Amino acid sequence: MFQSESYFLSHSSHQTQNKTRANIAWRRLRVLPSLVNQAVGDALSDLLLVDAILYLKSWDLGLWDGIYEDMPSRQFKVKVQDRSVITTNHNETRALTPTSLQPALDAAMKAMASSHSNNKNDQMNVPPPRCFVRPSGTENVVRIYAEAQTQRDADALASEAIMLVYRLCGGVGEIPAIFGSKL
Repeated sequence: MFQSESYFLSHSSHQTQNKTRANIAWRRLRVLPSLVNQAVGDALSDLLLVDAILYLKSWDLGLWDGIYEDMPSRQFKVKVQDRSVITTNHNETRALTPTSLQPALDAAMKAMASSHSNNKNDQMNVPPPRCFVRPSGTENVVRIYAEAQTQRDADALASEAIMLVYRLCGGVGEIPAIFGSKL
C-alpha cells in the first residue's frame, strides 16, 4: 500500500525518511475505524475526518473543493421482472451478470469518448464518460447512473444504458425515455 523503501538512492537517510513516513501513515490509517463508523454513517465523524486530513495536508476548503469538478449526470431506473438477474462487483462499478451487459456498456462509453476527440492530447485532459448500473435493494428496478462532459451526452449515455438494461435484464412495461433527450 505504501512505499516503504527508496530504490537507487545512495543516501540511507532517504530510506529511513520513507520508512518513517510509511509508519506514520500506517498509524493514522489504523485509527480510522475508531473515528469513522461505516455502519452508522455519522456525518459529524466524517466531518472531523475531513478536517483532520485537510489539516495534515495544509489545505483549506477552497483548495480541496478545486480538486474535483462535477460532470453533468443523469440517474434513472428501469423496471425489470427480477432484479436478481443483474449482479455487480463489490463497489458496483461493473455489471457481472448478465455477462453481455458490461461489454455493451463499455462499448457505449468508448464510442462516446472517441466521438468527441481524435486528438490524444485532448483525451488526456477530459475525463471519460462513465455509466454504472445496479439492482435496487428493495424493488424490481435497475438503477442507472451516467455522466459525461455535457448534459446532452450524459442523457444520451443514460438512454443507451436504459435500452441495454431493458433488453438484457428483462425490462417490463414501456421502455423508459429521458425527458428532453434527443435520442
